[in-house]
Amino acid sequence: MANVCAICGKGVASGIQVSHSHIRTKRTWKPNLQRVHAIVNGTPTRISVCTRCLRSGKVQRAV
Repeated sequence: MANVCAICGKGVASGIQVSHSHIRTKRTWKPNLQRVHAIVNGTPTRISVCTRCLRSGKVQRAV
């Protein structure tokens, strides 16, 4: 699935952006996903992972 972290499931969030003049527009916030080679079930696989999972060490990267 697009724009979803394969580890934690973080996805797109939607909301309303409010400008200085209080004009309200709908917008989306996308997670910072990186395509990395990771070890999944003993085999190297390319997955989309958010940077928070990468920094916290939840992903074992393949060399």
